[in-house]
Amino acid sequence: MKRIVAVLALVCAAILPAQAEEVGKVGVDWFGNDIVIDAVNDPKVQGVTCHLASFSRGVIDRLQKGNWFEDPSNASISCQQTGPIVIADIELGEGGERVFSERTSLIWKKLIITRIYDKANNTLIYLAHASQVQDGSAKTSISTIPLFAGNVTWAKGKPE
Repeated sequence: MKRIVAVLALVCAAILPAQAEEVGKVGVDWFGNDIVIDAVNDPKVQGVTCHLASFSRGVIDRLQKGNWFEDPSNASISCQQTGPIVIADIELGEGGERVFSERTSLIWKKLIITRIYDKANNTLIYLAHASQVQDGSAKTSISTIPLFAGNVTWAKGKPE
């Protein structure tokens, strides 16, 4: 019965995109620039929480630099097991699956979390990166969740 409830919860969560909940904000200077810490739960992997740190530019910095509508691509991610892991129907290809996306500019740029399953090492990889139309972005951060030692349930059975 617990497994059925967990699978149903995952199916419902998989329909909705991941939401970020701000859990902290650190002021870094007198220009109003902040580092924002968000908690992001993977909608298809129950029991995993990622904490994403990103830079939020203040009004004075925007006025000074002239780039009104964009935050930097810098971000850092750390993901941990925060409960029993129940994995729904996730993408298993090497390109992974987008877990979270948030605009960091008015039009083009987004901060993204992508989940990749490393089958050979039985590990979930979470990659924080920016999408940009020009020049791409080499600013990335990575976190892993090994699945070999924990309480892990695959809703559709572990991939072979």
